[in-house]
Amino acid sequence: MQEWQTNSGLGGVLTVSGHLGYHPTWDCERCGEPWPCPALRDIPRHQLRPAALIPVMAFLLRGAIRDLRGRAEGPEPPEIVRRFLWFLPLTEVEARAIARRLR
Repeated sequence: MQEWQTNSGLGGVLTVSGHLGYHPTWDCERCGEPWPCPALRDIPRHQLRPAALIPVMAFLLRGAIRDLRGRAEGPEPPEIVRRFLWFLPLTEVEARAIARRLR
């Protein structure tokens, strides 16, 4: 069973205990999946607080784009945007615009 807790240090964002990712690989420390990992993305949308999550993920997204773009096996910037902002229904055009803005 997954443990959900409120992490007030991230503005009240719900996080899954132990499922954290850090640069430069942006893989989950607990499960090894690309972060945000499936455990985090599986939190029901009604339990997420987008207003708190957007600034946190946008801050992390800028570093992730810098760390991951250009790697032979790495994702393209729009893919990184969609990965980090999974809780928003972004089109490909929107993801590309955000990626360009954050480079």
